Amino acid sequence: MGTTSSHGSDSPWIVSVRDLARGAGIQRLLNAEWPAPAGVATPLLGIPEGAPVELELRLESVHEGVLVTGTADAELEGECSRCLTPLREGITVDLQELYLTDPSVEDDGEQPLVERETVDLEPMFRDAVVPALPFRPLCRPDCQGLCPDCGIRLEDAPAGHAHERVDPRWAALAAFAGSEKTSTPETEER
Repeated sequence: MGTTSSHGSDSPWIVSVRDLARGAGIQRLLNAEWPAPAGVATPLLGIPEGAPVELELRLESVHEGVLVTGTADAELEGECSRCLTPLREGITVDLQELYLTDPSVEDDGEQPLVERETVDLEPMFRDAVVPALPFRPLCRPDCQGLCPDCGIRLEDAPAGHAHERVDPRWAALAAFAGSEKTSTPETEER
């Protein structure tokens, strides 16, 4: 496996494909563990920057360029969207991307390119992981969340945990009724 800084970076996610340029049908297997790039996350769950990502890839020379297929395994960290309990779980995503050697083959400019005999695998990895992450991760499907009044985890709350709620429309009347109870007969005569 050769990495290069031809894209202006020493990132291991930039891989040399010079050996695949000899013709269609040549392939290379790549098993590696690289640090996760920054920003592979949603607001509540993601892969921490620098965490290990295990990759099993096949890089294959095809007529249009280099086809990369395989899987990536990593550990997610975050918190439950209902009760804020810390979460740690594994994720495996399938990876597949065609890197073009001739940009004129695709008119839309969306397809990544083989640049200076290298391919940048980071965008492919990010595009596979982020959509696979749940937008609202849960510690358990039946998580009860937090008490809206005091913030305690409802699963940790004692049996019968409740708060008296006064409808704000009646709050002034409740305050008035409370002052009536505290008044004395001598106060009322004055």
